[in-house]
Amino acid sequence: MVKEINETFLKAARGEKTDYVPVWYMRQAGRSQPEYRAIKEKYSLFEITHQPELCAYVTRLPVEQYDVDAAILYKDIMTPLPALGVEVEIKSGIGPVIANPVRTFADVEQLGEINPEADVPYVLNTIKLLTEEQLSVPLIGFAGAPFTLASYMIEGGPSKNYNKTKAFMYSQPDAWFALMDKLGSTTITYVKSQIRAGAKAIQIFDSWVGALNVADYRTFIKPIMTRIFSELRSENVPLIMFGVGASHLALEWHDLPLDVVGLDWRLPIEEARMKGITKTVQGNLDPAILLAPWEVIEERAKAILDQGMKQQGFIFNLGHGVFPQVNPETLKKLTTFIHEYSASKLHK
Repeated sequence: MVKEINETFLKAARGEKTDYVPVWYMRQAGRSQPEYRAIKEKYSLFEITHQPELCAYVTRLPVEQYDVDAAILYKDIMTPLPALGVEVEIKSGIGPVIANPVRTFADVEQLGEINPEADVPYVLNTIKLLTEEQLSVPLIGFAGAPFTLASYMIEGGPSKNYNKTKAFMYSQPDAWFALMDKLGSTTITYVKSQIRAGAKAIQIFDSWVGALNVADYRTFIKPIMTRIFSELRSENVPLIMFGVGASHLALEWHDLPLDVVGLDWRLPIEEARMKGITKTVQGNLDPAILLAPWEVIEERAKAILDQGMKQQGFIFNLGHGVFPQVNPETLKKLTTFIHEYSASKLHK
């Protein structure tokens, strides 16, 4: 039996009036929860995501513990890449490592296509479990954006400066655009399968695109992002964009056919509005503040809420993800504060 869904998050994403400010936290699934750490002692991320019952439990846990207004699917942005022929391994303490990096046009041409039902059935089955039986809030599906996926594929793993990625982009533009097109098609197909399975909103993570300046973003990235969001519009679910250290690109994202501009902690909401961002915004408490005394957390959260509530269309979140040292009780207390404080202000 499908549970009745609390649609506050969806309403805010669409810029509609809400009774209170909805909140969810990036990387809320797992990380700091003792139940999750106990699971991680037995299973790797790969093993968790390939077991729908277990993955659904990890996804559901923060909703039950913190009373947040949306769940985000527990998985990794690299999930669709093996279907393309990319040999990826998530190494503890390092991150995704690629055994066969992309370095030439021929490498791009050899990449395959994803068939989600055949290649990632465990992802779709997890979504169905959550949305058909377990969740009382919307489930956010997600995918990595082409630049961020390409950066791992070209660098061979995480990078601090993305020199190889940029060099590929500048020196082999034909191969670069072919790679963007391939990854764009993968993202569209993958995301549409998540929506068909029951995801009620989608967030695209372009985690590392802040490494580019505005001019290069417009030339090398914006065309494929426009195509992705244009093709997803017909699915009629809220579409969210987020990246880290990319405040200089917020207006570029605002131009895209999406619903929500995610902000990290570097760009105050008030300033984003002054720059001309009129769509719903999501953010943007610095996650490091979660280790501060409660009085500091409350003061910073209140300031963000006061800025965000000046117009309709605001979702509270962190400026990046929850990290393992954060006390789950802090997130629970923060969620309660956000709900109660915003409700008292909006009902005046």
